[in-house]
Amino acid sequence: RSSVVAVVDERVVGFVSGFIRPESPATLFVWQVAVDADQRGKGIAGRMLSALLDGLAPEGITHLETTISPDNEASIALFTALARRRDTAITKQELFSPNDFPDGHEAEDLYTIG
Repeated sequence: RSSVVAVVDERVVGFVSGFIRPESPATLFVWQVAVDADQRGKGIAGRMLSALLDGLAPEGITHLETTISPDNEASIALFTALARRRDTAITKQELFSPNDFPDGHEAEDLYTIG
């Protein structure tokens, strides 16, 4: 119920995986968004996110959270456009610095929509 798959011509071409936060039951946390390289740029990711939120709205989901590294311009654009289409706010706050990870992982910012 908190994930969705995109199918084109009977072939899985993308997915969104997420979970409803137990400590914040009105919030969907999106863990991962993936679209096949040959299907990118067609709006599939945005449609999957919208379908997921629309399907969960009757259950009281009003917010979406996700983490994005600062240099992931495609993901930032995806979620910013989602907020704009839904005519709602998007906020960003630093969540993890590179020092919080053992292997030199990039920083992660928390984005909240709604």
